[in-house]
Amino acid sequence: MSKFESLLDRVAGSDAPDMADILALLNASGAQTQALYRRADDIRRARMGDGILLRAIVEFSSRCSRDCAYCGLRKAHRQLKRYRMNTAEILASVLEAASSGIKTVVLQSGEDDTLDPFWLADVIRAIKSGTQMAVTLSVGEKPQEVYALWRGAGADRYLLKIETTNPSLYRRLHPDMDFDRRLECLRVLRELGYQTGSGSIVGLPGQTAEDLTQDILFFKRCDFDMIGIGPFIAHPDTPLGLEGDGDIQAVLKVLAVTRIVVNNAHMPATTAVGSLEEDHRLAALKSGANVLMPNFTPQPYRQAYEIYPHKRCLTETSGACVPCMETMASAIGRCVNYSRGDSLKIKV
Repeated sequence: MSKFESLLDRVAGSDAPDMADILALLNASGAQTQALYRRADDIRRARMGDGILLRAIVEFSSRCSRDCAYCGLRKAHRQLKRYRMNTAEILASVLEAASSGIKTVVLQSGEDDTLDPFWLADVIRAIKSGTQMAVTLSVGEKPQEVYALWRGAGADRYLLKIETTNPSLYRRLHPDMDFDRRLECLRVLRELGYQTGSGSIVGLPGQTAEDLTQDILFFKRCDFDMIGIGPFIAHPDTPLGLEGDGDIQAVLKVLAVTRIVVNNAHMPATTAVGSLEEDHRLAALKSGANVLMPNFTPQPYRQAYEIYPHKRCLTETSGACVPCMETMASAIGRCVNYSRGDSLKIKV
């Protein structure tokens, strides 16, 4: 057995992996990189199966009260056309996803301080009463009582990405936010019984391999149900607009090492991974990912949800996404899994 295979065994078998070992995996090159991807794929198959779960995204609002340095939805982007879908529009999108066989919807928006939490609670109740779908929310930091309101209305899951666990880098990227507040929100979400997800951006300006190692260790300690990892993509209307995009190989390495370290979390091949110079979602699915996220945001709103430029599938109809993803799955000898895909850590 090679030293690298022994390293893979040691990390995969550890409840508390050593930082130096994770860093060594992230620095893999040549044949080692392919061995890393194979091991992540083997672990994904053993723990999550070969079925690829589908999560229908409905980007219901582009309004945002934050000024994150990398995001096209930042409040300082005055030229962006803002919108918020109404209840009927959201429910129509959800029903379209349900009619395609999908059993999870992700309601996503900017971090909007003007969002009426009682209105969103009513939307959640309407979805739960009219469908069998699991509801995931991704709407940012809120007070505990709001998270509790939505949980009581029937929300099953919550996605709140940390983006980076380096507090100094976090402050530079989020000038009007607080790192400890982010951590507290993640703690509260788990305490309230949400299936909780987080994640990171790979390739952020100023980010180091040590930062990425700490991100992975953070995911391990928190034992998240879902982990989303994607590349930094420079938006021209942000302070980081002149920076280079993240490297796809670095993204795939972080994805693979995270799968090895946190072997039972759901991990998507993100839309951002598919929106670089070419679509790398198949590579992500072969490096540890087990989820795809078809976009059910209707036109014309889909083109206005501009987190980053060159976002994939902006002009297609929602109905085209599922057949496309079935084709992607079959291309690598896998299939679409139309179950809810709840966390492996709970009994539902």
